Amino acid sequence: MNEHTLSMRLERVAAQVPVGARLADIGSDHGYLPVALMRRGVVESAVAGEVALTPFHAARRTVRENAFEQKITVRLADGLAAIEPGDGINAISMCGMGGETIRDILDSGKAHLNGKERLILQPNGGEQPLRQWLMDNGYRILFEEVLRENRFYYEIIVAEPASPVIYTPEELYFGPLLLQARSPAFVGKWQRLLLRKQKTLQSFTHARQVVPAQKVRETAQQVEWITQLLA
Repeated sequence: MNEHTLSMRLERVAAQVPVGARLADIGSDHGYLPVALMRRGVVESAVAGEVALTPFHAARRTVRENAFEQKITVRLADGLAAIEPGDGINAISMCGMGGETIRDILDSGKAHLNGKERLILQPNGGEQPLRQWLMDNGYRILFEEVLRENRFYYEIIVAEPASPVIYTPEELYFGPLLLQARSPAFVGKWQRLLLRKQKTLQSFTHARQVVPAQKVRETAQQVEWITQLLA
């Protein structure tokens, strides 16, 4: 993968970035996404934010090699602190980290949000707490997708600020739009997860240490939901 050929999941994320956007790609790694979007003429400007030195230098190198220093700013910063008021950011992407991590970055960086951004998120697990944060903070989910790449299932969640929306516990767990569409990839993901959850539930009965009752209840509830979903 490079700025010329993105991975399938980054291509699906790229497809959700509006034309003419001013993008902040948080946790940009090598900066492939913003550079690819700039090469295609999709984004007007971009910020690539990185908290670690090695990927920060890698992103700077990618931007320099493509001669986009005037259009893409690479910043060494923690989460949304990479965004400055003058950037005029109206789209934020975060890919390849846990849903809880994305949630925490959004929550601790609220001061850097202007309330008009499209959030394009690709969590690696932890989708439920991320959707909970979006709901609690006035974001409506506009688009969701499950895709399979290299034997792994990935979810993409796109949200924008809107009037208050209430999702049911099942919608927060599965995804409100994914639950409606029930794509083959979505069904495949939950068939695999059902087996894993059933094994986990069985392992609780043989565990040497007492498993907290709430954890047992939560897992049993999830097994029930998935079973009903697939019935």
